[in-house]
Amino acid sequence: MATLTVPSAIPSVSEDCEQLRKAFSGWGTNEDLIIDILGHRNAEQRNLIRKFYAETYGEDLLKSLDKELTSDFERLVTLWTLDPAERDAHLANEATKRWTSSNQVLMEIACTRSANQLLHARQAYHARYKKSLEEDLLVPLVSAYRYEGDEVNMSLAKTEAKFLHEKISEKAYSDDDVVRVLGTRSKAQINATLNYYKNAHGKDIIEDLEDDPKDDFLALLRSTVKCLVYPEKYFEEVLRSAINKRGTDEGALTRVVSTRAEFDLKIIADEYQRRNSVPLTRAITKDTRGDYEKMLLVLAGHDEA
Repeated sequence: MATLTVPSAIPSVSEDCEQLRKAFSGWGTNEDLIIDILGHRNAEQRNLIRKFYAETYGEDLLKSLDKELTSDFERLVTLWTLDPAERDAHLANEATKRWTSSNQVLMEIACTRSANQLLHARQAYHARYKKSLEEDLLVPLVSAYRYEGDEVNMSLAKTEAKFLHEKISEKAYSDDDVVRVLGTRSKAQINATLNYYKNAHGKDIIEDLEDDPKDDFLALLRSTVKCLVYPEKYFEEVLRSAINKRGTDEGALTRVVSTRAEFDLKIIADEYQRRNSVPLTRAITKDTRGDYEKMLLVLAGHDEA
């Protein structure tokens, strides 16, 4: 379930654009007005606002936001305003410029988007950066096309559960066929395989992938399995790490809220409260301040701190 709230009656696109232009005018930026408008519009509505704003004022709304806003608030509003495919392309491009933990961002995109969403992200990447996403990545998961049906082949699940156990026992974690199974099988098929794995070997595959906590590739494999099978638990862990450690990880917090608010942030927030006995919005209020806090809370479905 989404946490984004869109009023039943909203102003016209032209009115929204006029109000945004006013928010940028004068001696100071009206951040509250920007939050009130963009924080309560879905992706289709935001795309229409960007299109009309560019046609009317001759400037991309993103450039106006970049000139008027700063710091974490600017990044959150900008990511949110982007079309979801453009946003994924932007996040992927950022990730390709770094290593280790950035692989987790690429894995998130690969494992939580539908095949169609991933295709659009790859197209947006090519349009924006004039090269294919595959050229910049060493993550086969992103270039794979994952079947999305509910059909399950139990014979295949049994065979691949045995294969995965053999490869993990051999510590052949980076075997191409391990990546192929995780990268191309439907989520229903992977669930069946991992259930068979646990029944046959008495342990969850995640436990068998915890052999070396410091191994970056193993950590990525664990995250991949969690992201595919228990996405709400995966994102809860990302948020808990971002908020509860010494010094807030604004990058991770911004990424999760901006990418999940229109999809499943309510489920993630419920898991966060179940796991931490604190509502996500209260944790956000404790760890953030100012307009950044306000925008996070609006996207998380709670308008007042």
